[in-house]
Amino acid sequence: MLLGLSGGLGLLLVIIRLPQFRRLTMSDRVGPYVRANTPTSLSFLLTRPSLIRPKRGRLLTSLARRLDRLLGGRAAMIARLSSAGDRLTVEQYRSSQVLWGAAGALPGGFMLAMGTVSGRSSLSLAGAALLIAGVFGGITSRDSALTREIKSRDAAMLIELPAVADLFSLAVTAGESPLGAIQRVARNDGGPLREELGRVLDDVRAGVPIVQAIDAFASRTSVTALARFLDGLVVAIERGTPLADVLRSQAADVREAAKQKLIESGGRKEIAMMAPVVFFVLPTVVLFAAYPALTSLTFVTR
Repeated sequence: MLLGLSGGLGLLLVIIRLPQFRRLTMSDRVGPYVRANTPTSLSFLLTRPSLIRPKRGRLLTSLARRLDRLLGGRAAMIARLSSAGDRLTVEQYRSSQVLWGAAGALPGGFMLAMGTVSGRSSLSLAGAALLIAGVFGGITSRDSALTREIKSRDAAMLIELPAVADLFSLAVTAGESPLGAIQRVARNDGGPLREELGRVLDDVRAGVPIVQAIDAFASRTSVTALARFLDGLVVAIERGTPLADVLRSQAADVREAAKQKLIESGGRKEIAMMAPVVFFVLPTVVLFAAYPALTSLTFVTR
């Protein structure tokens, strides 16, 4: 029954997504030519705008709005989505949370249906509890996935920051303007920091002053070292201080902070490495050392 249901749902999805049964919009036609890359993760599949448009999923949109009103924190969610580098709106993110919750509720729903059909109240009660837990677990899992994306993106930008600061310094020393240095650095393929610099460059080309574009980038990031670097860059541009010296000192500070963080992480790992030694290796060594003596002992019984 489950195999037949899965096969039928898969065939239905294939038929629905055929070009003959859907109308292509302007974003579908232009999107492949303006996107730099197309992610293929599960998060992208559950947050595609074509899957959550109001015309095609009014129930999903309604549930997403109710979830947004229930959870609240819209401003904080916008900041988190910006920190993760996602171009999703809050409604699209809430829709993905609804989909994750629905996926988590499938085992509980199946158990509840089996309990209802068989007339076993205990199975139905367990299915209802599992259904509620699955919905809550799916929603929180989507939030945890976003948190992991933010942390990994921040770590990648922090690793990339010293090299970017050195490139800035070299470009400015060679006579480039701050905007030209941003363009030269963002032109190279790299990680999320270069992507954000490209976004700053796009804002400047759209008419936003360079200081405001850099301030917007600083407000989107949660990395303290990067925010301090951007603040120093803004101060150097506004006051006309030597930009190359500021960038060199910022790069040195970031490297020193990364070195200190690595030393602290090594100290914590050293303490964590004692657990398997104390609880696994040491008892095994004692057992191998004491076993011959224990076998050689003879006990006299009276």
